Amino acid sequence: MTPAKLWLQVFTAGFAVIVAMLIITLNTPIPYGDLSRIGMVSDHEFGWQKDQPQVDRAFLRASPINEADVLVIGDSFSATARWQSVLKQHGYRFATVFWSEFHESLCDDFDDWLDRAGFKGKLVIIESVERLLADRLANTQKCKAMGNVPGTRIEPFFEPVEKVPGFALNWKARLTSGYVTYRNTRAAKEAQGPTLAVNQSWVRPVPDGCSLFSNRLCDKALFFKDDDDNGELTVQHVEQMRAFSEAHHSRSIIWMVIPNKTTTYLTPEHSQDFVTAFARAGLGPDLFTFAKEQKTKIRDFYFPNDTHTSLFGQLALGEVMLGAVRKIIPEPPAKSS
Repeated sequence: MTPAKLWLQVFTAGFAVIVAMLIITLNTPIPYGDLSRIGMVSDHEFGWQKDQPQVDRAFLRASPINEADVLVIGDSFSATARWQSVLKQHGYRFATVFWSEFHESLCDDFDDWLDRAGFKGKLVIIESVERLLADRLANTQKCKAMGNVPGTRIEPFFEPVEKVPGFALNWKARLTSGYVTYRNTRAAKEAQGPTLAVNQSWVRPVPDGCSLFSNRLCDKALFFKDDDDNGELTVQHVEQMRAFSEAHHSRSIIWMVIPNKTTTYLTPEHSQDFVTAFARAGLGPDLFTFAKEQKTKIRDFYFPNDTHTSLFGQLALGEVMLGAVRKIIPEPPAKSS
């Protein structure tokens, strides 16, 4: 065989492999869940199949901080403004700022910062997912100054997908992602127990999963590895929260602690000492018990392919928070003309 023919055969074989990989990638569903995206498993098997509730855009619009009745300090669970929309539907104006804007900590001058921000309301809701709260509280123990007031965001920080996406060619993916996704998905389907996809996504069997999730492979769901790695919350964390609330009493504070998806579906005993102490302290609603109840009432309370609550779950959380707000502000303040 001449060198030219050998080169041509190698080129043809390589070209065929590239074309095959391109075809596979183009036909791999574009992921619409954060865990399916980072874990590179197919949303054909793990994507939710139940369209999400739509909310009137008027209820998703926040108010400037100086006009808000309720100030929310939150993370990605507050980024869609869906749970806050329930407050607005009942007349409470809200503003939302994020932990990331304060380097994941609250500080000694919190009351002064609220004054500098022009916040005239009576209530602050501090929202955090379970897995990040311990670090945030540790940072808060050391923080002296809040820094500048962030700019007001009127529209939601993140716009979620509300309908199951239709087919579209996956042009933006890397050439190899289709094959990797196929390989990971096949391994997930064949595994009898938990399997780690790539990065931070666990594929885990879920007891009675098909009554809890709407994805095609509904006896399994995706879970965030950080849920395991970040450890449990404890009684000491409740004491830190109580101390912060007592030190900053110019406004009422409600702590809104959202349990990890793994805690809700697989390890209900996780952070149990914290849950018991938190309920006794009366710092906010017990969302751990609430989530365990709602997961059997709302299919896709958490998305099967995502670490966050679905929009159904967000609205359910909003109803709980509305009840907590009404205990402090029974009626929305009258709006000035």
